[in-house]
Amino acid sequence: MGDPFSNLKNSLSKDFEDLSFSEERKNAVRETIRRKQNHLELQYWKVETLKNILDSLQEEAKHGYDISTQLFRKNESSFKSNEGQIYILLHLLENKKIITSKWIEGKKYYSLTTKGKKYAASREHPDSKQLNSLKNFIEEASL
Repeated sequence: MGDPFSNLKNSLSKDFEDLSFSEERKNAVRETIRRKQNHLELQYWKVETLKNILDSLQEEAKHGYDISTQLFRKNESSFKSNEGQIYILLHLLENKKIITSKWIEGKKYYSLTTKGKKYAASREHPDSKQLNSLKNFIEEASL
């Protein structure tokens, strides 16, 4: 038996094969997305939130649900109204090489990289320089 969606796929490919966007339009869409992300990221993600996530990964790799559960136990309320936002932050941390991930039995597990361990170490003996570094990281991640 063949693919039941083959006719639909063929129809869609024919309908959209001549569709293309100019570079100007692509850049306008990217800029709109970037502006919206800036607003959300700086609004929700505080230095304390970042520290709590890094702390939760100190001992072992965890998947997103475990991280969010641990954050709620610490009364971290940044993600209370929109729990899915934690995955956006985890993705940014991964893009900045602060954490790494791998799939195990259908779940994505996150762990600290060497760079992430340095950020996490700043939690133990925070000084103004390290706190500024974390604040700068949050601002940089939103670009």
